[in-house]
Amino acid sequence: MGVAVGIDIAKEFHWVRAIETASSEVLLDRRVDNRPGDLAALIDELTRLGAEHGELRVGIDVVGGIAGLLTAMLGEARIAVVHVSGLAVNRARQGGVGGEHKSDPKDAGVIADQVRHRRDLRALDPSAEIDAEIRLLVARRRELVADQTRRMSRLRDLLASIFPGLERVIDPSTKASLQLLSRYVTPREIRRAGRRRVADHIARAGRLSRKHVEQLADAALAAAHAQTLAVPGEAVAAKIVRELVDELTAGKRRLAALDAELELALDRHPDAALIRSLPGMGATLTAEFIAEAGRIERFPTADQLAAAAGLAPVLKQSGKVRYLKRATTGNKALKRVYFQSAFCSLQHPASKAFYARKRAERKTHHQAVIALARRRVDVLHAMLRNRQPYEVRPAKAA
Repeated sequence: MGVAVGIDIAKEFHWVRAIETASSEVLLDRRVDNRPGDLAALIDELTRLGAEHGELRVGIDVVGGIAGLLTAMLGEARIAVVHVSGLAVNRARQGGVGGEHKSDPKDAGVIADQVRHRRDLRALDPSAEIDAEIRLLVARRRELVADQTRRMSRLRDLLASIFPGLERVIDPSTKASLQLLSRYVTPREIRRAGRRRVADHIARAGRLSRKHVEQLADAALAAAHAQTLAVPGEAVAAKIVRELVDELTAGKRRLAALDAELELALDRHPDAALIRSLPGMGATLTAEFIAEAGRIERFPTADQLAAAAGLAPVLKQSGKVRYLKRATTGNKALKRVYFQSAFCSLQHPASKAFYARKRAERKTHHQAVIALARRRVDVLHAMLRNRQPYEVRPAKAA
């Protein structure tokens, strides 16, 4: 006996279907507006159904975002919530009668059936305040990084269209190049200013070696002397470049402030110090891991955590044919965290030795780093499970 509930999440309203697990009787099938009052009434109704029919489990197809209020209210009511991925819903719907037909009630029914038959669905625990803070800060940081990348690409494109020689010698990710472009963009501007004025202007960025300043000034002046033709639209393009420089500078300041906020948030998180003790896991990657993986209780085994990150090999079998292949699904952001941290840890003796061993087995660089990332899943899972920081254990004598 029990009740399996499927909720198809949407922005304005959710569709809810509750079925009795033993008889498949539909106990509830209606839309619920995504408003606190309506959601509270739904939770009261679900609580009554659980009291009448036994165990109550609720499945949702969206984590966070538009499902945030509902998930928080279900957690406060101590109702068990599990995640049914959109891929699982789509495949299950397509395998049924009229599989091409899609509607909110049908998807809610599919989710309820998945909750009814599957016991391996990952539970969604109510997010603690600190987890929600880190998740939001990480999402905002990704937006800012994407904006910075877009601005740098646009700046390079504009500069290449009017002054390709200068585009080849600057790096818009550095403060020296941004300082140069804040005033001098066209060949004529650089020639008129001369080497000394250009160098003095670059030096105002602060904390730059004189050698680097002079090298950049010399390269810019050489490029300016090599191009004497003014390209049509040069003045407008130069104006836009300066605007992009201002935006990039402001973006760097906002990123620095956001990183400081993340540091403070990590100081208050119970898992952050453990995660950061693993070589290669800096503040940003630690925050991204917490944002994507949540608490380790979601993954009873390291294999499940590896599968969630797309780092576990996938079995393919048909008849006598049986082989393992690389997973193409999984949480791409979580996989990137493991891959980048594995790459950053290659200076650590243990990681370096493991990587060298895999290379000796004729694996490519990418394959060796992936293998190291998979090994680190086991290590990090054990650290969080046992509440022990990373430590290097000497090899036992033979």
